[in-house]
Amino acid sequence: MQVTETLNSGLKREIKITVPAGDMEAKLMARLSDARNKVRINGFRPGKVPVQHLRKVYGKSFMAEVVNEILNDSTRSIISGRGEKAAMQPEVIMTEDEKEAEKILAGGVDFEFRLNYEVIPAIEIKDFSNIKVTRQVFEVPDSEIDEQVQRVAESARSYEPKTGKAANGDRVTIDYVGKIDGEAFNGGAGTDQPLVLGSKEFIPGFEDQLVGSKAGDEKQVTVTFPDNYQAAHLAGKEATFDVTVKEVSQPGALEINDETAKNLGLESLERLRDVVRGQIESQFGAMTRQKVKRQLLDQLDSSYSFEAPSKLVEAEFNNIWAQVNRDLEAAGRTFADEETTEEEARAEYLRLAERRVRLGLVLAEIGEKAGVTVSDEELQRGLFEQVRRYPANQQQEVFEFYRSNPEALNTLRAPMFEEKVVDHLLGQISVTDVKVSKEELMADDEEAETTAKAKPAKKAASKKAEAKAADDKAGDDVEEPKKKAAPKKKAAKDAE
Repeated sequence: MQVTETLNSGLKREIKITVPAGDMEAKLMARLSDARNKVRINGFRPGKVPVQHLRKVYGKSFMAEVVNEILNDSTRSIISGRGEKAAMQPEVIMTEDEKEAEKILAGGVDFEFRLNYEVIPAIEIKDFSNIKVTRQVFEVPDSEIDEQVQRVAESARSYEPKTGKAANGDRVTIDYVGKIDGEAFNGGAGTDQPLVLGSKEFIPGFEDQLVGSKAGDEKQVTVTFPDNYQAAHLAGKEATFDVTVKEVSQPGALEINDETAKNLGLESLERLRDVVRGQIESQFGAMTRQKVKRQLLDQLDSSYSFEAPSKLVEAEFNNIWAQVNRDLEAAGRTFADEETTEEEARAEYLRLAERRVRLGLVLAEIGEKAGVTVSDEELQRGLFEQVRRYPANQQQEVFEFYRSNPEALNTLRAPMFEEKVVDHLLGQISVTDVKVSKEELMADDEEAETTAKAKPAKKAASKKAEAKAADDKAGDDVEEPKKKAAPKKKAAKDAE
């Protein structure tokens, strides 16, 4: 086998491999000899089939196997032998001339092919001692726990049918159909929808117009969608809703005791408070972690400057761009609505893709040198966590998909590996804890969330916003069920 480098420019490489016809012939004959004692051909005793007859019958198919074996084995061995790491699976280029291909399969000519690939650049890991981050810590007060426990109790509060008019605090069950300019709009209808008046779950003005209604009433509610409503095609527009009130119920007494906890599946009020505290601390802890990670990645980004493999950048950009366009389509918005142009947005997200790839390579190199690994047990736990994010009736299907698809499973391994590398780095750098208020900890989170989802707003072009977006892994990428467009105030309200 002859190996000749035909291109070495930056990270790009092209290698020409020539396998002499004699070597191909030897490999073919070895396969034919092995098959001689295994195949059964009419007219010949076992093991007595002439090799030339076998070649006539199986020669081309066996030579095709030889070609595939050479391609699979040589690709890995040649690149590793050169001390290189390919950024992506190399592109294999073979002759497209049918006559030439026939000659190769017939064993009459040398087998030539080329490998096109990009290498991962050599990355020299720098000293971490100059990296300093501030970890904002919010100590959850008992009042926060009390407030959340009350919300939980209110969600479990019982309601009893009421005769008479609905007042604030009562729950009405309604059917509704929304119309704009007399035409019903998509997502603007609902049946048997429970709504607690005064909860501000629906857009402003909707609930107020149902105060005083009775079971059996048919009302027409007129409201104007907020200018910043998530569905752009509805934002700022006046709509009418034909509403049928099917039931009015009044709330039972709000009790916060052991019985309330038992109704929620917990053994006591103390246990409910522990669960609530754990959830709140976990939520704020995640905010703290994300902010620390952003600081760390910002400093790593400023410390490492090198050419990123273009194919990796292209793949990352394509993922981001596809998400951008999905988000725009779902919201019914355009680049102009986001105060930018498609050209500006492309440039913005190309920079983001380059940052993600560079940081990914740096973290991978740090993790490899530190011996960071993701165990099978950790991967299994991550798989179960991912599966639980889907509806119960889909979980088994999702589980089997990951178990039978190694590439999909690797999409879970990669972010887990990254988080372990971040943990390793946090043990090596200077971390200063600072107590902050809830408002300080949550500051800019709305902007970060929006930017992380790759929204094409102009403000995302800033370095700070790019960093926030780069820290969002998606992976995490399970879409929640779509909320009804119509009179809901906003989808985030439903998720509380």
